[in-house]
Amino acid sequence: MLSLHLKRALQDIRQNRLLNAVTISTIALSILIVSAAFLFFLNTTDMLEAWRRGIRIMVYLESDLDKAQRHAIETRIRKLYGVQAARFIPKETALEQLRAQMQRQSAILDGLDQNPLPDAFEVQMIPTASTWEKAEELARSLEAVAGVSDVEYGQRWVERFVTLFNLFRLTSYAMGGLFFIASVFIVGNTVRLILYSRRQEVEIMRLVGATERFILAPFYFQSMIQGALGGVCGLVALFIMFMLIQSKIQAVSVTGLVNLRFLSPGLLLTVVTASTLVGWLGCHLSLKQYLKV
Repeated sequence: MLSLHLKRALQDIRQNRLLNAVTISTIALSILIVSAAFLFFLNTTDMLEAWRRGIRIMVYLESDLDKAQRHAIETRIRKLYGVQAARFIPKETALEQLRAQMQRQSAILDGLDQNPLPDAFEVQMIPTASTWEKAEELARSLEAVAGVSDVEYGQRWVERFVTLFNLFRLTSYAMGGLFFIASVFIVGNTVRLILYSRRQEVEIMRLVGATERFILAPFYFQSMIQGALGGVCGLVALFIMFMLIQSKIQAVSVTGLVNLRFLSPGLLLTVVTASTLVGWLGCHLSLKQYLKV
């Protein structure tokens, strides 16, 4: 019986290729958008968490400090709560690092009459104190140290990034909801159109004693196949996009700090299952309305 329903569902898909292609494409687009947003959240959260675990605060010193003054500042920094290590970076070393990072634009630095960079300490926080609040508190303590001209740990960048991250998340939720409704609606319309084209066949099956379950089962199978195919197509498109973006990032990344990851097999299976359920739901709502007529 199961094979009969499945065979009938596949036959309907072949007979209505264009209609089913539109349905599968809509589901695939929905899955692509929602999965892409989730993948973005996943990797962004990993990056923020990695940054949080290894927070490094740059402490820039005033100019014309002698060695004894720098040593006194280092001693003061190491005594502050939350400091795991403090590494002194002379301005000459900082300039060389900048040249290495700007290999293609190093000519910009060749015309400098003097080194514009200040001496600095790179302060690493202990893991147990690596939180946004502790980093802000430590930054204020570092700013109060005599001889320190500025403290920077990317707080402004992080604040802007988190704001954009939250905005993008809300937008993705809204778009995901709209595409979910659109997918259910299109699956339902597809089922109704196929029911309309087979209305005489359905009536004959009723007259000869076929149950509603037997009549409607192929439509459920067809819709679930549409949902599964749409989910797979959407994930394939997402994987292709992911590989292209990853290759671009690896080509321009000189530090190797950006490590993107794709969805795990468990998440992939969950997405395909969810898209299959979308197909089932669209069919169920359509048939429920049909049976009332």
